[in-house]
Amino acid sequence: MQQGINSICIVGGGTAGWMAASLLSNVLKGCQIKITVVESPDISTIGVGESTVPSITGFLNTSQIDVKEFIKATSATFKLGIRFDDWYSVDEQYFHPFGHIGRDLNGFDFYQVWLKSLSEGNPASLMDYSVNAEMAKNNRFVFRPKQTKDWVLANSSHALHLDATQVTCFLRDVCLKRGVERVEATVNEVELNEDGFIKQLHTDCQKLISSDFFIDCTGFKALLIEKSLGVSVEEWSQYLPCDRAVTIQTKTDQPPVPYTIAKAQAAGWTWTIPLQHRTGNGYVFSSQYCSDEQAIKTLTDNIQGTMLTEPKIIPFTTGKRKKVWHKNCLALGLAGGFLEPLESTAIHLVYKTLVNFIQHFPDADIGIQNEQLFNKKMDCDYLEIRDFIILHYATAQRTDTDFWRWCKDMPIPDSLDHIISVFKERGELQNVYGDFFTKNSWCAVLEGMHIRPKKYNPLIDGFHQQELANMLMRSVKSIQDTVSTMPLHDEFIRQHCRANMPET
Repeated sequence: MQQGINSICIVGGGTAGWMAASLLSNVLKGCQIKITVVESPDISTIGVGESTVPSITGFLNTSQIDVKEFIKATSATFKLGIRFDDWYSVDEQYFHPFGHIGRDLNGFDFYQVWLKSLSEGNPASLMDYSVNAEMAKNNRFVFRPKQTKDWVLANSSHALHLDATQVTCFLRDVCLKRGVERVEATVNEVELNEDGFIKQLHTDCQKLISSDFFIDCTGFKALLIEKSLGVSVEEWSQYLPCDRAVTIQTKTDQPPVPYTIAKAQAAGWTWTIPLQHRTGNGYVFSSQYCSDEQAIKTLTDNIQGTMLTEPKIIPFTTGKRKKVWHKNCLALGLAGGFLEPLESTAIHLVYKTLVNFIQHFPDADIGIQNEQLFNKKMDCDYLEIRDFIILHYATAQRTDTDFWRWCKDMPIPDSLDHIISVFKERGELQNVYGDFFTKNSWCAVLEGMHIRPKKYNPLIDGFHQQELANMLMRSVKSIQDTVSTMPLHDEFIRQHCRANMPET
């Protein structure tokens, strides 16, 4: 029997730290591996209200956490996608929905079928075939049934808007009940052994903490992975110019909508994330084109409701740790890298990093080949998300500010340039990295930014024109009819998962 590791120490609480403890405490529960979380009482987390992607349900299922209980405890609302305002041009918006768009036909992607229909005079937009877009437009929501023969419901998908501080508290309680040890202390020094591996941690309470493996959840500080092991960040600021954010929480009396709003501004974009008890607001901007004072004014001019918090400035560097796993240390969350929150991928990357880590879980010898395979996977995941975020900026046609004039002519990676070039030819998307963002997502954003292929697959001409038109008309009607019977989003929450203790 091969020798495994006996202990894991997670340094840092917050969303990333307690997500790691929650998932690992469930997946490793039969392995007799001790899990310890070292959480400093002096360090606050960057939590203002988080927007997620559908993989949040994968995290909850893998961690054996009841979805409805999680929603109640975190004041969560449902998210069907993102509405983008003013990105292509001012006063124009489009929607990026989760879930599948349309019904594939005889092996052909629905997008190709839709392209063909446009040439025959079909007036329906791409979003008319998205059940998520229709639900969002009408503020409707239901859970997708686990097993259904209804293609409309099967095409739906959702994520969550949630309160990051409440998430931390909820997951901490879950972990402590499972036997995870919590040490309340601040790490002052990281001691390495003669091979350069982390040996033990020195804390402010004079406690030495030893472990076989360490997970760095210390945020931008990256106390273990960078300050102790020397793994630096590969910066991507040449492609993504925003480097600061300002955040404010507000109290609103309006029912929450089931989507995030991302509105382009003079030097970046603002977010609106509606929770059950409040709204999270932020402005992601470039300090080259906007001062902190201007950013605060822009955000306060665009928020609704009473301010619950003072504006908070968060500086950041866009990029990825050159090695997410190095020796006996895994960098998680902000310690592993940061991609601005335009597509709400921060929590997804925490979950995906943990899934990849479990698939490459180390033995006692911490094999270098295993580490390299893991890091290669993470490179692909980060690059996929990076290029998808760049896509939003690089395809904008605004010229009304210096920031947007820069974006219009910005440099883009060869990988993204290739994807766009191939798509423009006839709508193919064959080389999209790890496929987290499906063809549906790419097509939704490209269509929203007015990029449409020159041609469609010629074999679709073999379909009978009238039969195709009738099928498409039936599809739109089926979506509209199904959505019209759903409860309102706010009504669904009140009936099934109202927050336990909404703030006053």
